[in-house]
Amino acid sequence: MEQLLELFKNIGLKDIVDMAIVAFVFYKLYTLIHETRAEQLIKGIVVLLVATQLSEWLQLHVINWILRNTMTVGLIALLIVFQPELRRALEYIGRTKFLTKSIVDIQEEEAKFTADEITEAVASLSRQKIGALMVIERDTGLNEVVETGTLINGKISRGLLINIFIPNTPLHDGAAVIRKTEILAAGCLLPLSDDKSISKDLGTRHRAAIGITERSDAIVVVVSEETGAISISENGKLKRFLDIDALRQLLKDAFKSEESRQWQFLKLKWRQKDE
Repeated sequence: MEQLLELFKNIGLKDIVDMAIVAFVFYKLYTLIHETRAEQLIKGIVVLLVATQLSEWLQLHVINWILRNTMTVGLIALLIVFQPELRRALEYIGRTKFLTKSIVDIQEEEAKFTADEITEAVASLSRQKIGALMVIERDTGLNEVVETGTLINGKISRGLLINIFIPNTPLHDGAAVIRKTEILAAGCLLPLSDDKSISKDLGTRHRAAIGITERSDAIVVVVSEETGAISISENGKLKRFLDIDALRQLLKDAFKSEESRQWQFLKLKWRQKDE
């Protein structure tokens, strides 16, 4: 007990700040890998580490030698296996406000206009059961996706969006990429998700929507060609069977900058306290 008290006496302000930073970093790392395949891989690594330590304590020399060599070679394998997660982590760091300014810093009026144009276009496409795939760029740049399609660089409008996805036209079978109030390109190719838990009912269009949101912070609007159902994909998750009002609100939130989203959250918290 005395040793414990002595330990606490020796802890200074710098030590507290040091521990707080480490705890914050670990928390952020956990939020990045939570509910991803990396979470399961981390659990596997922990099991291997525990098994290695146990084999050393129990003097199981052959098993210990195998496990230690496996862990040594595994460091290189981890860089390959965790490549998507490492990329996400570096992009997250790059999006922090002390390193860069948000790409999506649209004024509220412009955001409302853009959300309304997309919503009306989606409503029309849904009624006609015309398939569509619209990728809305946020903080992570999507130039590598834009390069796979045909450049448009046109001001967004419901008419232009509808015409892009009319069947049997040159650009209808790919994705349209939207940045701020412009349609950058159409007919773009997106990476497909390799998540095995995705429903077998979903086709290539929905898998592509999930795939790009696994690799970036984009938000993707999907219209099903078979049913006309409207879906949105964000952070590798798919929300299906949305109505027009829900879609409009989600799009308005998507076009807000990070500062605006945080300010809206704080106002909501203060309102709840006052009540």
